[in-house]
Amino acid sequence: MSVYRDVLIVTDVQNDFCPGGALAVNEGDAVVPIINGVMKRFYRVVATQDWHPRDQISFASNHAEKYPFEQVEIGGIVQTLWPDHCVAGTPGAAFHPDLDTDRFDLIVRKGTNPTVDSYSTFLENDKKIKTGLDGYLTSIETDRLFLCGLATDYCVFYSAMDAVSFGFKTFVIIDACRGIDVPKGNIDRCIADMKKKGIQMITSTEW
Repeated sequence: MSVYRDVLIVTDVQNDFCPGGALAVNEGDAVVPIINGVMKRFYRVVATQDWHPRDQISFASNHAEKYPFEQVEIGGIVQTLWPDHCVAGTPGAAFHPDLDTDRFDLIVRKGTNPTVDSYSTFLENDKKIKTGLDGYLTSIETDRLFLCGLATDYCVFYSAMDAVSFGFKTFVIIDACRGIDVPKGNIDRCIADMKKKGIQMITSTEW
């Protein structure tokens, strides 16, 4: 497979995950210039967006006497509760204004189901319902995926782990990611788990 069919997945670089947003990731906006700089190297660029309905099950506001960052079990799935964020059609759900969206070939919106959250850009959290991204990637005959964006220990992590499960050789551009680190130490744990799965950690200057 030619390296010219490598695909970049730009994960959730949205206003609500950047400083001043409803679920701000520390230095979340620092990934923007790095991502802009690497996009031209790829055969295709896929961007993902959290695109939640207001009644999304992962919002703490939709659970009586629950607070952001608490964990609950819903339908057998352990769910972290979040502040309301990336509500469909709101400014918080929009891409960061400095992100070069003209280079996007495909936008995958996730978390649109009110009854189950979706961290991964491949599958909802029930691990059953597909977004369709795997079919798109297969149709363009790529086998190498490079992930970046927000957040390292949630949507980047789950997307990368699913990418391997779908048979793609997977890389994470670690300097083009930032994490939430909830609970404390989660970033390091997720990086270790990705490495165990065979996912390679690289920087934007390494290839």
